[in-house]
Amino acid sequence: MKIKIKDMAIEEVLARPVGLHRSPVRPARIFRLLLKLLSLPDLRATHFTHREIGMERLGKGEPCLILMNHSSFIDPKIAAAILYPRPFNIVCTSDGFVGKNWLMRAIGCIPTKKFVTDMGLVRDMLFALKKLKSSVLMFPEASYSFDGMATPLPDSLGKCLKILGGPVVMIRTYGAFARDPLYNNLKLRKVDVSADMEYLLSPEEIRSKSAKELNALIQEKFSFDNFRWQQENGIRIGEAFRADCLNRVLYKCPHCGTEGQMLGQGSRIRCGNCGKAYELTEYGFLQAVEGETEFPHIPDWYRWERDSVRKELEEGTYLLDVPVDICMMVDTKSIYRVGKGRLRHTAEGFRLIGCDGKLDYAQKPGASYSLYSDYYWYEVGDVICIGNGDVLYYCFPTEGGDVVAKTRLAAEELYKMGKQARRKD
Repeated sequence: MKIKIKDMAIEEVLARPVGLHRSPVRPARIFRLLLKLLSLPDLRATHFTHREIGMERLGKGEPCLILMNHSSFIDPKIAAAILYPRPFNIVCTSDGFVGKNWLMRAIGCIPTKKFVTDMGLVRDMLFALKKLKSSVLMFPEASYSFDGMATPLPDSLGKCLKILGGPVVMIRTYGAFARDPLYNNLKLRKVDVSADMEYLLSPEEIRSKSAKELNALIQEKFSFDNFRWQQENGIRIGEAFRADCLNRVLYKCPHCGTEGQMLGQGSRIRCGNCGKAYELTEYGFLQAVEGETEFPHIPDWYRWERDSVRKELEEGTYLLDVPVDICMMVDTKSIYRVGKGRLRHTAEGFRLIGCDGKLDYAQKPGASYSLYSDYYWYEVGDVICIGNGDVLYYCFPTEGGDVVAKTRLAAEELYKMGKQARRKD
């Protein structure tokens, strides 16, 4: 999938009028049917099946909040198929509306900016549930998983459930990540996909629990490990490209400690500094070609990278300072390419300067619990996105190796460190 991009001077972009808020619309039945039909080829190719657990508790016409884990691009297709003919609105990232605003709204999408405070989102969800009598599908992780594990959930989720007040359903997928992991450049593997749709909470149960208790319950439900699932279920992935671009996730060599020199190619990932190589087996394990296998499980390697970033932050040595190509989003007409600059990330937060001195944007660590970062974003490139309710800055690093995953880890750890410091005060 690609996105409309237009070259424009930053002054012109900043002068563009901000679009007015528009309430969600209930998707017409013809659009719901169209979404289901368009989903069928991929679902047939993956021999898709699903189970329903406790769904008899949900009334046929009763709107609900649907929480779904975010593994790959097949997720919305799964939802369209198993929820039909139930009407539902979809909370999705605002850049998904670029160049197709009318269509996205017609099929029921509700725009929001990832990891940016959006006070209007809950109002829009309430409007859909109460006024439109339409369910709302939400991906609370907001971003795709890098390492196959669940990504952080917002602390505000429990409070959101209490405000919305309706029943909560969860859709959990199996095999979607293994078929199309984000790091692998949209190359599909031959993996069967399935899903569970489970009734989680009634309105009465939501009222009886605190926001903290609701957060804990949802956190437990969103605890999964896709590589472990592959290993325990003996899922064979024989494609020769299965380790292509795995360096995006495993960017630091556990043997020599060098960053940015890993290369995933074919079925192996190799360090360009010390030469140590690892085979990604057909069943999802890592094995050193020679010598010790430090991390046979990919999420364990990624967790070690997180711990390393945390240590750098605590010691004051963490630094991202890279040249970037800069795009901006201020409306849904286009993504605007405004020039080049430099993105810096430290314990003080982000600083983006560029466009011949016309751009200088700073963002504190407490702005968000995570970071909008992506691989091969709309087939443009790896991206780090920062910004606020008025404008988003899409930064595409042009040097420095694989920095996207490390920057997301640093942003998450900085937020946690700030939260811990506030608790002590």
